[in-house]
Amino acid sequence: MMTYIIRRLLYAIPILMGVNILTFMLFFVINSPDDMARLNLGAKHVTPEAIEKWKEERGYDKPLLINSQAEGLDRLTDTIFYEKSVKLFMFDFGSSDSGRDIGHDISQRMWPSLAIAIPVLMVGLSINITFALLIVFFRTTYIDLWGVVLCVTMMSISGLFYIIGGQYLAGKLLHLVPISGYDTGFSAIKFLILPVIVGVIGGIGGGTRWYRTLFLEEINKDYVRSARAKGLSESMVMFRHVLQNAMIPILTGVVVVLPLLFMGSLITESFFSIPGLGSYVIDAINMQDFAIVRSMVFLGAVLYVVGLLLTDISYTLVDPRVRLD
Repeated sequence: MMTYIIRRLLYAIPILMGVNILTFMLFFVINSPDDMARLNLGAKHVTPEAIEKWKEERGYDKPLLINSQAEGLDRLTDTIFYEKSVKLFMFDFGSSDSGRDIGHDISQRMWPSLAIAIPVLMVGLSINITFALLIVFFRTTYIDLWGVVLCVTMMSISGLFYIIGGQYLAGKLLHLVPISGYDTGFSAIKFLILPVIVGVIGGIGGGTRWYRTLFLEEINKDYVRSARAKGLSESMVMFRHVLQNAMIPILTGVVVVLPLLFMGSLITESFFSIPGLGSYVIDAINMQDFAIVRSMVFLGAVLYVVGLLLTDISYTLVDPRVRLD
């Protein structure tokens, strides 16, 4: 097991290096520091002095890869590549272009994102699996037919409809919960109820239909026919055999989205004014704060690689046939 984990971690290093180099090229080669200065200064006729001052204040006045004027290791470390890209591997995100500590912002904003994403995942997973098992249990009946029709209909509706409709119905019409905003401690619950409900409802269509497909593939296999031949009830077959053997693709889908839980939802957090990481990225894009965008791209890549590693490890917990050599 440990050998397998170490090997997968070693595989992750070139992947993260590739993401880092590609991000560096996009932000500093294709889009030069001079271009970033002009965009942030926002003036049509920016003087060269103003550009140089903006670059110097943010550390963009250094050479890109090699500092020929420095000596020793400073030739490599006193560069934009080292300061803005290599340090990301040490989770040193530095400062944003507006002067804020990115690491501190991430540590503060991750909690609102998790406060929405974790309940949406757990409640949504339970509801989707339950509905899918129910539809499969009554397969080839009207419950199955209209269940699929309902799922396809819900999948076809934009997530913005659920957000705006939920805000109007629960906030404007019924005055049950606040439409937007956030607070700390237990006072945040009233602001999280509506985003969580909207997130769960918006995912029922796609989630139920996907799990239904998984379960339908399992019920036609030999072990299911053997279980029925032994006299087990259909409900016992569904919940003890079909569900258990469908856990591998279920875990794959769940663990892979774990990084997205941390990163937050761009649309949901923006519409509900939740100060999470999703709205953090949107605000950075609107302000053209490239330092924040770079950091979040790298952090997303790290979390995605960790999610894939957790997926492989979780296979051994649900399927004894899988062996990690």
